[in-house]
Amino acid sequence: MGKKLVMAQKRGETRALCLGVAMVVCAVITYYILGTTVLPLYQKSVWTQESTCSLIDTNIRDQEELEGKKVPQYPCLWVNVSAVGRWAVLYHTEDTRDQNQQCSYIPGSLDNYQTARADVEKVKAKFHEHQVFHCFSTTRENETSVLYRRLYGPQTLLSFLFWPTFLLTGGLLIIAMVKINQSLSILAAQK
Repeated sequence: MGKKLVMAQKRGETRALCLGVAMVVCAVITYYILGTTVLPLYQKSVWTQESTCSLIDTNIRDQEELEGKKVPQYPCLWVNVSAVGRWAVLYHTEDTRDQNQQCSYIPGSLDNYQTARADVEKVKAKFHEHQVFHCFSTTRENETSVLYRRLYGPQTLLSFLFWPTFLLTGGLLIIAMVKINQSLSILAAQK
């Protein structure tokens, strides 16, 4: 009976150690992936200065109004603000600025023109409702654009790092508990 108990205990310890090691390995792989994808975007982000923006003007532009340039067929919201003592163009995120520099906000659903137009109208109404809001600007002198929301801010980075840290901590705790259990069982066997 005692030998079967020891064998079952060893199998359980082995499985627990494998689980702990697998959790640590997954955490390390996730840290590597985050370190090569998200961390460079966070470090390259120049939108670090939090400012207060005041709304100057909003305008919904359709395709015909965009200075004769060929752009996708969706309604486009253009927002001018006053930030850090100068006039600036407000962009929703870093990606909005990269996708189309003539649009401050690009609607999420571009399949249906009427749905996209209603979405843009709703965002325009919210800007007119709250005319003073927080925005992010860069420290560059000649920059005439600001962001409404940072995609790669400190909160985003912390949320990405939560689960790998949880996995790493859990895996290390499991390994430590198994090792403590093994050493205590050796001490008990010696007595």
